[in-house]
Amino acid sequence: MISGRVFERFSLQSPTAQAEGLRHAVLGTPIAAATLPGQGEVSFGCGCFWGAEKGFWRLPGVITTAVGYAGGSVPDPSYQQVCSGRTGHAEVVRVVWDRELVGFSDLLKLFWECHDPTQGDRQGNDRGSQYRSAIFVDDPGDLASAEASRQAYGALLKEAGYGAITTEIASGKVLYYAEPYHQQYLAKPGSRPYCSAQPSGVRLGPFEGSRYLLPPEVWQSFDWTLPHCVLRGDNAPIRL
Repeated sequence: MISGRVFERFSLQSPTAQAEGLRHAVLGTPIAAATLPGQGEVSFGCGCFWGAEKGFWRLPGVITTAVGYAGGSVPDPSYQQVCSGRTGHAEVVRVVWDRELVGFSDLLKLFWECHDPTQGDRQGNDRGSQYRSAIFVDDPGDLASAEASRQAYGALLKEAGYGAITTEIASGKVLYYAEPYHQQYLAKPGSRPYCSAQPSGVRLGPFEGSRYLLPPEVWQSFDWTLPHCVLRGDNAPIRL
């Protein structure tokens, strides 16, 4: 991820504590609210979380998103600690969604297609374990879907000449929220439209247990021709 970020005023509160009172800069929903019945929650690691978060908040049926750190051993780390590569955490996007409006399969489609999951501890020019590909989800059904989609997408990538998928899929991983200035960064005044993701261009189709709810026209709202980031464009959620 690029250097030279502008840091907010120093706070004695941890990043996670600061997130408790924040509302989404685009959706207006609390970014740290607990999930309710009929909702799902997942954390996706797909390189720099700035661009990835924007992609997910645009999908119809997504209730809120937030960026944070997960998969490591250091509790409530700072951005600087995660960047050191010694915490074991990955940069992730928390996504909470309405299961009646958007399927977990739809979220997995965007996840696999928005980055190259074969690059190991990097994504494009961003290098380090914090940029690894990962899916952290606790619901058993969602976990099974994630694993099935990995198998299906891996076969498609192999046909296209790519190597093996390196994506980590796990449950029981604690999410620690990133600092407030990272939340919905690309929707804030003065932000730099940066994303290092290098999507393969391979599309995910049906897989075992898949259940897509979004219509095909949703995916036309993303500029798939951009070589580094398919998530640039309008900040507004996609309207059906």
